[in-house]
Amino acid sequence: MKDQRNKFKILIVEDDDQHAELIQFTLCETAQKPRVWRAADGEEAVAFLERRAPFEDAERPSLILLDLKLPKMDGLEVLDYIKNSENLKTIPVVMLTTSASQKDKIKAYESHVNSYLVKPMDFGDFMKLAQDVCNYWGRLNNPLSVAE
Repeated sequence: MKDQRNKFKILIVEDDDQHAELIQFTLCETAQKPRVWRAADGEEAVAFLERRAPFEDAERPSLILLDLKLPKMDGLEVLDYIKNSENLKTIPVVMLTTSASQKDKIKAYESHVNSYLVKPMDFGDFMKLAQDVCNYWGRLNNPLSVAE
C-alpha cells in the first residue's frame, strides 16, 4: 500500500519564517502526514510550480496554502498565475492569511481561490485549523487525478 505521505503533497507559500515553521509543524502532526514544501515568496512559488531551477525535480502539489501578503509577487498575483495556467488551474489553492478584509476576500474569490482562511492567533486554534485543512483536502475531498 502506498504511503499516504506520497499521495498528499502541500506547497506552503509563506514569507514569515515563524508562520511557515508553525504551519509545517502542524501539518506534519496531522493524521494525513503530507509531504510539505515551502516557497518564501511569490516568485519562488511560481519557479517551484514551473519546475525551474533550483526546483527541476519538484512534484506537483495536491494543495497550495498561499499567503496573501508576499514579497516580489503577492498572493493574488500567484493565484492569478495558477488559475490561468492550463497545467496548474486544477490544483486547489487555499488562501491562508492574517487579513480578514472583505476587500481581500472578494479579490481572492474573484480570482478563483478554493478557500479563504484567516490565521487564528491562538496556537490551539491554529493547530485545529491545520488539522481541519488536512482532513478536508487530504482525506474528504475527491480531487482530480492529474499526471505529473
